[in-house]
Amino acid sequence: MRDRSDEGHPGADEGVRELYAAHWAGLVRLAWLLLRDDLAAEEVVQEAFIAVHRRWDSLRDPEKATAYLRRSVVNGARSSLRHRGVEERHLARERADAGAPGRRTEASAEDRALGSEARRSMVRALGGLPQRQREVLTMRYYLDLSEAEIADALGISPGSVKAHAHRGLAGLRDRMGDQS
Repeated sequence: MRDRSDEGHPGADEGVRELYAAHWAGLVRLAWLLLRDDLAAEEVVQEAFIAVHRRWDSLRDPEKATAYLRRSVVNGARSSLRHRGVEERHLARERADAGAPGRRTEASAEDRALGSEARRSMVRALGGLPQRQREVLTMRYYLDLSEAEIADALGISPGSVKAHAHRGLAGLRDRMGDQS
């Protein structure tokens, strides 16, 4: 490896030390503006300086190290934002799926009680519908059957299934609205 200090350019340690003193604060501000997180901003900038130090001898023009650092910070911030998005989507899916394996938190007692009451209210409202509407809605939403499968099971036409579903949903909306 050649030592840039022999060519009038500082070596890696000295070059990065000078860059650090001159640009650390500005790069952290840049990263913070992109990430809105102090610790993540400092980490991204630190990683950029480590990368510059590691690649110092392969830099064609050490004078352009500041531009390389800026690009590294922006790319690091983008990567951090992508990672944050993946984490947030994973946590949202985990919160939405109460029965997911490895779920770390449970619904609160209040949430379970409210959910239980909502299910009881729905069953009561469903029980108040005419039999055919109740059958169609139960097969559609609890058994997840298609209109053709429901029509076959009940011995009615697919058009009748649609009509009973439409009327049944309207009846549920009215009954559930009355209970609130």
